Amino acid sequence: MIKGIHHKGFHVVDMEETLAFYCDKLGFKKAFEIHDDEDKPWIVYVKVAEDSFLEFFYDGPNEEKSQVDHICFEVENIDKEAERMRSKGIPFAAELSKGKDNNYQFWIKDPDGNWLEFMEMQPDSPQAQS
Repeated sequence: MIKGIHHKGFHVVDMEETLAFYCDKLGFKKAFEIHDDEDKPWIVYVKVAEDSFLEFFYDGPNEEKSQVDHICFEVENIDKEAERMRSKGIPFAAELSKGKDNNYQFWIKDPDGNWLEFMEMQPDSPQAQS
């Protein structure tokens, strides 16, 4: 039985910048790191919520990322979350709007150009109705 999505992995160029963004600005917590067989840093896990993580691999490529390849964080109050992001100086890649699925959303990019969607689910959305 599948319980849910546990983590999403990303390659990063600058781990310290990535951790500052996700932990200091977004408010997630560094959980732990894993070293490779030569005891070199390999992966850092950041906890998003209970049993939900982001997995960051060292030495990633610095290339243009597609918005289609993204991760979405569900939030309780989209207006408060948008204001929190603005107060941290995070630029929006796409402003707060209502999507075709009736959910409210905004988009930002992390230091490596990965697209991050923040969404407040609406009761009449297809996701909530499914």
